[in-house]
Amino acid sequence: MLTYYAIFRAAEKGEAAGLLLMDVDSGDALIWNNRLQEWTYDPGLAVRFLDDHRNFSRYREVEAAEARRIAERVTGGALPGEAEVVNIFRQGNSRE
Repeated sequence: MLTYYAIFRAAEKGEAAGLLLMDVDSGDALIWNNRLQEWTYDPGLAVRFLDDHRNFSRYREVEAAEARRIAERVTGGALPGEAEVVNIFRQGNSRE
């Protein structure tokens, strides 16, 4: 089951600047990479970001519907569907 996190530039939330998708059971994660303008499979970075106390005020869990709206605004495209995300997770795990 996917968990969606809206990521903000600073503690004053405002509009989300990024998005992180995580399967908390498997530890797999996708992060929208603003520099590369693509989804990046990086569970290590996701865990470090979410577990860092300095970031606790810079993200919040959101429902899938809100994540879809954020994705359209932040990425300029659609949020990957769950089947696509699972496929990306499998590919990411096979490279490790």
